[in-house]
Amino acid sequence: MPTPANVGRGRLDEWLSERLGGERSLLGLPSVCTSHEMVLEAVVRRARREGTPVLVEATCNQVNHHGGYSGLTPAAFRDMVLELAASQALSRRQVLLGGDHLGPNPWRSLPSAAAMAEAATMVASYATAGFDKLHIDTSMRCADDGIELPDDVVAARAAQLVAVAEQAAAGSPNPPVYVIGTEVPSPGGSAERLHEVHVTSPDALLASVEAHRKAFARAGLEAAFGRVVALVAHPGVEFDNANVLVYDRSRAEPLLAALDELPTLAFEAHSTDYQPPEKLAMLVKDGFRVLKVGPALTFALREALYALDSIASELGGQQPRRCLKEVMETVMVQDPQHWQAYYRGGPPKQRLLRHFSYSDRIRYYWQSPAARQAVEGLLEECTRSDIPLPLVSQFLPSVHKRLVAGELAGSPAAWALQAIDDVLEGYWRACFGAGAKTTP
Repeated sequence: MPTPANVGRGRLDEWLSERLGGERSLLGLPSVCTSHEMVLEAVVRRARREGTPVLVEATCNQVNHHGGYSGLTPAAFRDMVLELAASQALSRRQVLLGGDHLGPNPWRSLPSAAAMAEAATMVASYATAGFDKLHIDTSMRCADDGIELPDDVVAARAAQLVAVAEQAAAGSPNPPVYVIGTEVPSPGGSAERLHEVHVTSPDALLASVEAHRKAFARAGLEAAFGRVVALVAHPGVEFDNANVLVYDRSRAEPLLAALDELPTLAFEAHSTDYQPPEKLAMLVKDGFRVLKVGPALTFALREALYALDSIASELGGQQPRRCLKEVMETVMVQDPQHWQAYYRGGPPKQRLLRHFSYSDRIRYYWQSPAARQAVEGLLEECTRSDIPLPLVSQFLPSVHKRLVAGELAGSPAAWALQAIDDVLEGYWRACFGAGAKTTP
């Protein structure tokens, strides 16, 4: 049976009420995990237009005290998001900032003590920067760990990091809230071919919660445990390079029933990318009130940019030009660290996956100087060109329909933003309903 509507609302709604002002009883909350400026622009535009809050999260690999693959520290990421929000006239109180998978993951090749020391410094930098929500994830094995980490070890490490966050945020009028959970999917999707994905068992969920409660109590962190608003659990959704496993409520029913025993908490669903809109709405209804999305948004951006590149090539006729895809291929081959372990097979298959995988490892490369220059040049070229509508129809049919109906501006950059917004639409309808205006 679906989870009752009142289950999992307490602490999440209290948090939103404190941050946003006034009473809040939202259906759910989209959690957008990205550091790409165009994706973030699409996100803040939609939040402003709909009058809703939005949770923008950075992962431990994207953003950390060393800069991560984006080159941004938590403070720099915060400033970028808030400056973009201000430029789009989005109220500061509508912007919630989160840190995702905060733990030893980037340093898991080190012994646990060294990896946890790095994780502690990272968590402190997130808390000091004023992030609202911290997902503490210590579920991964470090170099000197055994094959499996017991719940009590994971929970003790989580408490260690929460203690650091609490100290860093001491005196703040809005201390961070936390998300915990030992069963988390691989960040960015699975590298293996998926046929069926594990659904968290009720016993595992409740044991994990109890282990964390005890670990927090031993560390004198009862107040922090009272600010745990959600639990990460596997609802059975996942994607790999070429396949998507959609939500099946019948498989998740035992897990949903377990939430009845935790009435103040909600579930947080990871890897919801590429789920059909009706499945997103069902997840929220069933208690997965925080929906995380990331690769699907940069996937949509890549589709739009490659479509614009095809349009530019058609307009150029016989004039030689180096296409965006060739630039990205060169950038990725020269620096294979972000895709090589995930894209298996021979050279032809790896080349295909570099550009057209659901896992979208190409998102790690858009910040490179060569990629940025190529994208800026492409958008300038398309803006200067008189693009015939039939050509738009060929490569961007959804944009063509909006242009013909007068629903979209003619800027090619706006077309790319629209492609991202089309993905966001499903999350907003699932979390806020049709036409919800939640800000006073």
